[in-house]
Amino acid sequence: MTTPTSESIQSVLDELIEEFDLLGDWEGRIEYVIDLGKDLAPLPEEARIDANKVPGCAAQVWLNTRLEDGRLFFDADSDSALSKGNIALLLRLYSGRTPDEILGFDVKAALERLGLPSALTVQRANGLNNMVGLIRQAALQAQG
Repeated sequence: MTTPTSESIQSVLDELIEEFDLLGDWEGRIEYVIDLGKDLAPLPEEARIDANKVPGCAAQVWLNTRLEDGRLFFDADSDSALSKGNIALLLRLYSGRTPDEILGFDVKAALERLGLPSALTVQRANGLNNMVGLIRQAALQAQG
């Protein structure tokens, strides 16, 4: 069983904002996002199935979801370093949360505050939005 995070989603966002602010320019921020992806645990081959693929991404991205004790946990991977970093950032915010926490969080405002959509190409920004959409969809399904 995976342990849920004890930090609030807002606390995690505040940490990310602080980290991003320290990095300054977008080159440093994108490198940081890529580094986040390097820390993702490898996704098992059996989870790299079409049903787990995130549509509309510039790269292949897989998002595996599981519900344990009323909380959603996510595992993910990508064949692109930047996409892998983007999904790692989302997992840092969302994995181990209840469906209500996920659905109650204004991720669009959070990503804007981090400046991510404006730093990405249109296709990568759409992919990021699709990743968020699948996470929110999983939360809606878990609610019943």
